[in-house]
Amino acid sequence: MHWIWVMIVGAIIGAIAGAITNRGKSMGCITNIIAGLIGSSIGQALLGSWGPHLAGMALVPSILGAVILVAVVSFFVGKSN
Repeated sequence: MHWIWVMIVGAIIGAIAGAITNRGKSMGCITNIIAGLIGSSIGQALLGSWGPHLAGMALVPSILGAVILVAVVSFFVGKSN
């Protein structure tokens, strides 16, 4: 049951990151989950594990890490909306 929550929270984090970077319309559901999970790892590695937690992820560093990930990937892929 824990993995289901991790996937749901990862999708929400990825969707928030896509909305902040204006890339949310071009990202699908699976991409949101992947961006949320990888962004969470990046954010917690760079910024630590502070703030509110949900499904084992610190929300604020996770969202910031996902924003960084989406921005960097969008820069290299070069898609513009």
